[in-house]
Amino acid sequence: MKSTEAHPLFAEERQEQIISLLSQSTKLLVPDLCDYFHVSPATIRSDLRELAAKGRLKRTHGGAIPLSKTIYEPTNADKKVHHTTEKQAIAALASQLVEDGDTIAIDAGTTMMELAKNLVGKDDLTIVVNDLNIAVFLEQNTFANIIVLGGNLRKGQQCTVGPITLSALTSLNVDKVFLATNAFSPEKGFMTPDMNQAEVKKAMLRTATERIVLCDSSKIGKISFVEFARLQDINKLVTDSGIDAKIKRYLDENQDAIQVLYA
Repeated sequence: MKSTEAHPLFAEERQEQIISLLSQSTKLLVPDLCDYFHVSPATIRSDLRELAAKGRLKRTHGGAIPLSKTIYEPTNADKKVHHTTEKQAIAALASQLVEDGDTIAIDAGTTMMELAKNLVGKDDLTIVVNDLNIAVFLEQNTFANIIVLGGNLRKGQQCTVGPITLSALTSLNVDKVFLATNAFSPEKGFMTPDMNQAEVKKAMLRTATERIVLCDSSKIGKISFVEFARLQDINKLVTDSGIDAKIKRYLDENQDAIQVLYA
């Protein structure tokens, strides 16, 4: 987890960001927050004490947890009911970037499943996946050569992570990688709540000649726990036209760094 803050935050701003990060995590640790905000452990402990006193989080040894027991990342079943129309439109547009004969890697998640559905009918594809649901769908509905990455299975996400997954990716090269993201901001880049998932995304990026992120507008301008890529690390961003006007203007002004496609 790495912050890109250009200037120190006021305590109130930093505390609000802590709450935002905690809304997507089962636990935050003091050392990680120190690295993220570039402040001392004493400062972070003071922030956590104040937030606990206000009833906004619960202190634990070495960090803090949310007051609720909500899972830090929605399960795939939960994600299916949110922003479905946008995901389908984004996936349909992104699928136009896939050509017959391509070797591609597809990230995990519901947006990636929508992308997989749009690959039916394309010929001579080799597809690297770490999402078991996507692998099964592709095996049943396409003639693609499917390579499934082994590893530790994430509870509720049906995808693999960990050292076995990362090791498998080191020997692979693909034409294009399609990644999902849980959050994006111009200052902090593309983010995900899970550190293991972030490492898999980084490894997938290293395999690819062309790097493409799919992201519906509800995630743009949001903050999550771990950065996995900066704007300049991605070639294309596929999103929808509902994004914040200020961020849309920023992206349009940086077309030399990243091409943005609007579904």
